[in-house]
Amino acid sequence: MIYSGDNGRVLGYDNSHGFSHRHSLGTVTAEAFPGYEALYERFESEWRDIAIRFVNGEM
Repeated sequence: MIYSGDNGRVLGYDNSHGFSHRHSLGTVTAEAFPGYEALYERFESEWRDIAIRFVNGEM
């Protein structure tokens, strides 16, 4: 398992609390919403980096 906190959420974006925000390994930060395409590309890039670090034993 990469991360057990935040109900196992490693990385995610949402606006369920009335503002756009990012969840990353238990940290929640307010983030501007750049549009769906840009957000998808950012998510893919960040997730790829996390997965590589995990596979390489860096996490």
